[in-house]
Amino acid sequence: MRGFEKISFEEFKKSFGDDKKLYEEYLLPKRASKNSAGYDLLAIKDYIIKPKEILKIPTGLKVRMHYDEVLLIVVRSSMGFKYNVRLTNQVGVIDSDFYNNIDNEGHFFVSLQNEGDKDFVIKKGEAFAQGIFIKYLISDDDTASEIRKGGLGSTNKRKDDENE
Repeated sequence: MRGFEKISFEEFKKSFGDDKKLYEEYLLPKRASKNSAGYDLLAIKDYIIKPKEILKIPTGLKVRMHYDEVLLIVVRSSMGFKYNVRLTNQVGVIDSDFYNNIDNEGHFFVSLQNEGDKDFVIKKGEAFAQGIFIKYLISDDDTASEIRKGGLGSTNKRKDDENE
């Protein structure tokens, strides 16, 4: 049941335009070695992140997993050490109910910030982040029963926001 999928072509067009060839050729994440924890997320096209700039990168992916799992998104170690590039939220959390819920197909993005002093270049097909599947536990007195309806930030919407 656990795995990555391409988003629909309709969803893809929102981020990349009507390019069927590009849609067909990009690859799903893979681990670099049999003991790698992370699945490398590969760039669908070239990107340049200038110093002090933040760039939100569409992955073209959605991920299915068991109800008691989460996909953590982290930068590749070399990006932080060598180039001072980091995720803007430090660790991305993709919950299992982000996938194909009532208002969201599950397309997740990665937001990177260049804290270095040189342009950071990501070439098409290069790994720019990694996803790690983790099982999690809940407390014995947990009472959460809401069903997610939406994408990024949807579990933190205030009632006032819904009326606007």
